[in-house]
Amino acid sequence: MTTHTHPSPRRRLLTAAAATAVLLVTLPVLPAAADDSTQCTFPSKKYAGRPWALQRVLMDELWEQSTGKGVRVAVIDTGVDVKNSQLTKAVDTGSGINLLDRNLKDDNGNKIERGKENGTTDQVGHGTKVAGIIAAREAEGTGFTGLAPDATIIPIQQNDAEGHGTAKTLATAIRHAVLKDADVINISQDTANAVKPTPLLEEAVNAALAEEIVIVASAGNDGLGGNVKETYPASYDGVLAVAASDRNNERAAFSQSGEFVGVAAPGVDMVSTVPGGGHCADNGTSFSAPYVAGVAALIKAKHKDWTQEQIVAQIEQTAERSIAGHDRLVGWGVVDPVRALTEDDKPIEKPVAHEGVSKGEAPVPAAFHLGETADERNARLATYVVVGGGVLVAAIAGAAVAVRDRQRRQGRTSGT
Repeated sequence: MTTHTHPSPRRRLLTAAAATAVLLVTLPVLPAAADDSTQCTFPSKKYAGRPWALQRVLMDELWEQSTGKGVRVAVIDTGVDVKNSQLTKAVDTGSGINLLDRNLKDDNGNKIERGKENGTTDQVGHGTKVAGIIAAREAEGTGFTGLAPDATIIPIQQNDAEGHGTAKTLATAIRHAVLKDADVINISQDTANAVKPTPLLEEAVNAALAEEIVIVASAGNDGLGGNVKETYPASYDGVLAVAASDRNNERAAFSQSGEFVGVAAPGVDMVSTVPGGGHCADNGTSFSAPYVAGVAALIKAKHKDWTQEQIVAQIEQTAERSIAGHDRLVGWGVVDPVRALTEDDKPIEKPVAHEGVSKGEAPVPAAFHLGETADERNARLATYVVVGGGVLVAAIAGAAVAVRDRQRRQGRTSGT
């Protein structure tokens, strides 16, 4: 494991006084998973094949350009369990932190175990999955790996299954990431009920952006039925908001839509690392965001002098589009890691509309082998709206939403 305990002089300027100011915030913040993560038993079996979200990428061609080496990605989440062997060497334990309240209790009045102070335990599994999608090391017996397998993870435990994370702790987490020299920050959560929080959270975001840190955030999962509303921190200027796409590069039924969406990325049946070892699958924009954060890490490693705006613009410009410009369903399109790393002759400041970018053929997913029955898998992958906590029956409704979205796009394309 690596350690990193000496922040740069410039980042020491984010003073303790500024960090203390965020203690005034109390708005709840919730993980943006569209699945009940507790349904996966930890540890779990290894996933033997190559997950579909990686099948769509020519990994060898991608890694010829960059593996993310030297780039530090802060995962602000439920912790990152380093007992999973694919993450043991990926995590900088010396830079991690646990921001959960020591005095938290469950509904029965029992004290909640907070985990290690450096954020390297995860009782939920959410943060461990997120970290794996970004930087899991290659391992025997599985085709799963992180998109940026040489990047370094900064584990910041800021939330739990009950949503005890707040806008206060989220702002503190962002400032901690800056102090620990993060190059990319992944935030797979949003504020409850999409309420705009205190300006102190936005101030923390702006402080990170000013240090040329790329901030990637999940768009949210309250999109069934075409709901359109801004979520935070994804809606802040400068943050790359990520929606979820399915195997057909269409918006996943649960994925939040809106003009604030920057790009989409795979977010359905996302295989990743879990606490203790092995893999499970999950749904949600929570797992789309780290897919994009991994691409950002690859670009940063290859183009160390690019600004955070240029990295975001590159991801958006090279995404696979169904229309020439921006779409409120999937933003500028579904992220294309190889194009983002190969069509990069010079940096751009903003994406521009252009024709001739067609969607690639969807891959045939490898069989899912985790030793579970079909009923068990369906239960584990049941989709729910995080901000409301209610279970959704998404099979029929999701198909209807996909058809509707496709018709809208075809209509919009024929009109251009």
